[in-house]
Amino acid sequence: MNDWLSTTWEANWRSFQYFNFYRLILAGLFFFAMLFSPEWSRWLNFDKSSPMLWWSVGYCVSVVGGLLVSVHWQRRFNIQLTYQVVFDVVVVSVLMYSTGGVSSGFGILLVVTLASASLVGRGRLVLFYAALATLAVLLTQIYGIAAHRFDPASIFQAGLISSGFFATAILARLLGQRVMLNEELARRRGEALDNQNLISQRVVERMQGGVMIVSPDGLILRWNPVAQSMLDLPEGDALSLPEYCPALAKAMQEWQKGSEKDSAAISGAKGVELQARFEGTASSTGEALIFLEDVGRVKARAQQLKLASLGRLTASIAHEIRNPLSAISHAGELLREERRGEMQDRLLKILNDNVVRLDRIVKDVLELGRQNRAQPESFELAQFCSSFIDEFNAAEGLASDVICLQFSVPLTICFDRAHLHQVLWNLVSNALRYSTRSPASVRLLLNSSDQPEGVELHVIDNGPGVSESAREQIFEPFFTTHNQGTGLGLFIARELCAANGASLELAPQAQGGHFILAGRNNTCLLPEANDALVVK
Repeated sequence: MNDWLSTTWEANWRSFQYFNFYRLILAGLFFFAMLFSPEWSRWLNFDKSSPMLWWSVGYCVSVVGGLLVSVHWQRRFNIQLTYQVVFDVVVVSVLMYSTGGVSSGFGILLVVTLASASLVGRGRLVLFYAALATLAVLLTQIYGIAAHRFDPASIFQAGLISSGFFATAILARLLGQRVMLNEELARRRGEALDNQNLISQRVVERMQGGVMIVSPDGLILRWNPVAQSMLDLPEGDALSLPEYCPALAKAMQEWQKGSEKDSAAISGAKGVELQARFEGTASSTGEALIFLEDVGRVKARAQQLKLASLGRLTASIAHEIRNPLSAISHAGELLREERRGEMQDRLLKILNDNVVRLDRIVKDVLELGRQNRAQPESFELAQFCSSFIDEFNAAEGLASDVICLQFSVPLTICFDRAHLHQVLWNLVSNALRYSTRSPASVRLLLNSSDQPEGVELHVIDNGPGVSESAREQIFEPFFTTHNQGTGLGLFIARELCAANGASLELAPQAQGGHFILAGRNNTCLLPEANDALVVK
């Protein structure tokens, strides 16, 4: 314990300055007592001689000097404290001798001095101060008895007060040690609390979801940057929740009234769908925590997990299927060469159609894991679509008027040609599947968008359209409403659009199938996160 205290002890200059203020008041009382009339200071038994007056003046000057030094030159703490204690012992000893020894009562002043010095002093110096005061009192009393000024029996009183010096010094030192231990414990706990607050603040700031602390009366006390972005909160302190998000404030009021629902769906900044969850705290003032989650991000994360798990499974199955599928296809070709009859030809046609369908499914599955990065370039969109329609008609054996292209002015798009070709093939194939295949049953409409320098490509068919129940799942992988579909075409098309900085959406309230590809025609620079947009 003593070793620890000796290594962690620090000079307490503030307490030392308070000690000097006490000494200054005491010195001032002595000085003014020398100036007062004898009737006022009779009880002190002062010898109002000229030497005593100058002695009190010197004591005042010494105390003032010690106070100034402790304020402006905070070095050599032990030397300064020892000097002050020694000077006090000498001054009080002289006063005791001039006023009748220990019977005068001035010895109690040394008790106060020793107690103060023990509280702020270090280690064994405390015992040195007690021993110094004891020697001074005993020598003063012995000298007074030898000079026949004091009663010899007073030496016993001097011994008692001397033992009191040691008791005071030791007890004050023990109290000082306890104070030091408490200060060190408080300091460590304060540092741990500060570190914990910094860590908690950094964790909250780095959270992907929004976090807010709201008072019972609806004031937003704190929030992290994600919550500020979600709700478009301004900079400031103690914002009003009903003012900046009335829907969230209303949901919180219902929760505070005891509603069983501890969450609510709200609309955030720019129409982003958010899920708010309320949670109480043990705070004495009753603050509540509000956790905000971007529903779109949660759905995207769930979709990524679903795709990752399904992708690993289906890719493995696809590789295992391809080899026996090739063998079946080759065996079918050999059987077709024999031509044994009409029944055999019909069966071989069924076999070949299903082999083609399985092969297409395998290709779509494998396509999920090996999409190349986008290499966008600017080109004329109408010319590209016209060439695509010719190629598609030839591949599907369609009449030239089933798919038509409509545009008013030439438009330029920035896109990867191979990616756009695959996107259009998936969209047009899907539109043709549900259309009536009559003239102009599938239309490609090109126009400018409302966004600056934006361009839109609409793929429209005259089919029944997408049902309300299927709209939310239409772009999910492996979701299909057709018995021959793989459920991957629209998903791959949307991912390729995202990889090129474009978007693919289903038009709301359309009569038939209506998909909108929105891109740009001003730049071919992809977003910084393009690497992360590669389909996995």
